[in-house]
Amino acid sequence: MSKGKKTFNIFVMGIMMVSLLGGCSLYDRFFKDDYDKNPSELMSEGTKNMESGRYEDALEDFQNVRDRYPYSKFAVSAELKMADAMFISEDYDGAFEAYSEFERLHPKNKDIPYVMYRKGMCDFLQMRTIDRDQSHTLKAKESFEKLVRKYPRNEYAARAQKHIRKCLIYLAEHELQVGHYYFKRGFYRAAIARYQYLIEHYPDMGQYHEAIEYISKCQEKITGEKREG
Repeated sequence: MSKGKKTFNIFVMGIMMVSLLGGCSLYDRFFKDDYDKNPSELMSEGTKNMESGRYEDALEDFQNVRDRYPYSKFAVSAELKMADAMFISEDYDGAFEAYSEFERLHPKNKDIPYVMYRKGMCDFLQMRTIDRDQSHTLKAKESFEKLVRKYPRNEYAARAQKHIRKCLIYLAEHELQVGHYYFKRGFYRAAIARYQYLIEHYPDMGQYHEAIEYISKCQEKITGEKREG
């Protein structure tokens, strides 16, 4: 055996001895499968991944806790963390479904107000400009209002109240915009209907007087058309 080969063999044996004496094999250190991790380790790893912005890895860690250790004390927290990972990574539709599932499975959980708030935020953060479809605005408003009704004194209800007003302003501005669209194209009765809806449903959002003004203009236009006819 050459001197170089003998030296290499001694080196390898030395590494193996150190590893064994230290109570941790090279396999454990470098090739340990995730299945060997307990729920506490997985939760810790998931939290670190969340903090580092590795949301997909975090989601996988929390899902592993839920799937492998469904009866552990960490399972419920893992379900909520899964929804949070989706929310923070801006997968709002996925997060909404995950929060809804959590609310369905754990209706008495202490974090339900937070869950309801986050559900509202999933739509609130997808609200579009006032000239576009306002379905997310309506859904956000409904979620926030449900939270306020059910937990009026909760801290998340106080936050929701502020967002409700912004939703209402968006909806009022949208109705005004649609009314103006019809007015400019000569559809005065359709415009009046939108202005009246605004006055009825969003009277205190700042558009009331403009809506009244345009109703008057529409009526004048309709009267003028009748005279010409």
